[in-house]
Amino acid sequence: MGIGGTLEYFSDMLGCAHNHKKKKKQLNTVELKVRMDCEGCELKVKKALSSMKGVQKVDINRKQQKVTVVGFVEPNKVLKKAQSTGKKAEIWPYVPYSVVTQPYAAQAYDKKAPPGYVRNVEVVNASNQPVRQEDQMTNMFSDENPNSCSIM
Repeated sequence: MGIGGTLEYFSDMLGCAHNHKKKKKQLNTVELKVRMDCEGCELKVKKALSSMKGVQKVDINRKQQKVTVVGFVEPNKVLKKAQSTGKKAEIWPYVPYSVVTQPYAAQAYDKKAPPGYVRNVEVVNASNQPVRQEDQMTNMFSDENPNSCSIM
């Protein structure tokens, strides 16, 4: 225990300590899709995001229009800061093919997606409720499904 720790210990014992402890933020990785045309746009976005409190690293891939921010920040605040530069920005909408259960569905396919990525969408059934992957597997061999496997 150093001097600071000792003083803290005694002040806690005497009851004169201030309990103004701030809630610590988690380390987050926020990915954004930001429309950038030139190196000037890239520098403008990087400068704005780097100036935020808690940001540790900002990576920009202009070819994919992707900005990755690592730090003790909230995703909504990062998005608002990126939009304040005047650029069109949104949370990164793409995921790898392997994550999506049906990557070739009409809602998931996007011509603007980088190679190997599709739009992150959930499969929705007729009653507008998301379908779990387990339900999709059991329905694949169901007698009620007209498109089910005919081997069974």
